[in-house]
Amino acid sequence: MASPPRDRLGECPLWDTREACVYWVDSKAPLVRRLDPATGARTDWRVPSDIGSIALTETGRLLLALEDGFHLLDLASGATRQIAHVTHAGPRMRMNDGRTDRQGRFVAGSLVMGRHDRDGAFYRLEKDGTVTTLLRDIALANSTCFSPDGRTMYYSDSFSDTVHAVDYDPASGRIGTPRPLMNTRAQGSAPDGATVDADGCLWVALIQAGKLGRYAPDGSLLQVLDVPTPYPSCPCFGGPELDMLYVTSLSNTGNLIKSDHPDAGALFVFRGLGVRGLPEVRFDDRGLA
Repeated sequence: MASPPRDRLGECPLWDTREACVYWVDSKAPLVRRLDPATGARTDWRVPSDIGSIALTETGRLLLALEDGFHLLDLASGATRQIAHVTHAGPRMRMNDGRTDRQGRFVAGSLVMGRHDRDGAFYRLEKDGTVTTLLRDIALANSTCFSPDGRTMYYSDSFSDTVHAVDYDPASGRIGTPRPLMNTRAQGSAPDGATVDADGCLWVALIQAGKLGRYAPDGSLLQVLDVPTPYPSCPCFGGPELDMLYVTSLSNTGNLIKSDHPDAGALFVFRGLGVRGLPEVRFDDRGLA
């Protein structure tokens, strides 16, 4: 275990290669968290609303996907500023899982709360601060990540139990027709957060099974990793050699998931897996004030 304090809804771990630190969020606190593994030093930033995901940026700020759209967090002052608003299609919605593409644009999806209506979507925040809608008819956006060459985007609507792949043009950002890649119900769970390793394989949090699954690019299951807590939510690779796997977890979402397990909501780290990850791409915010 890398971090003993329990999150209510831990999500979106990111390894910062510049600082050699791991960032993640507690969506319901709502907090952005940072841990320096070398010293054990921790820092938290409170944000204005429930937070779905974050991204590193070129200027050293953090990009946040909050309830109403995209914001920038100044780590020195703790101040946040909205840079793009998202108008949701229905009530009780917020932004959720996201990941930067290989060109420095941020893709994040939304979710509906307390219902299964497919009012959500996936959006891309462009470098100039404008927002492009990529996909619609989503109830619970998750598993957002990209192949090493950036030509395939992976995502899921967790209520469908299916991770999809879609062709993604790196230059223009145009997408093709989504295709089902794998259904994780065979492993006893809907898919939650995901990341891609240096071999192009997907690591998907199997939240209801207490496991992580490693899948080949064709969707075949390669490995299942037990996580010592009931509800793992999202993985990322970190450490100096990017060979450590960090995993966030849940303890109390305020809705369907609650656990009294002593390690529920903790940040975990796995070593010795024999697999390396890729550096997180930074959102290119240099054109934004």
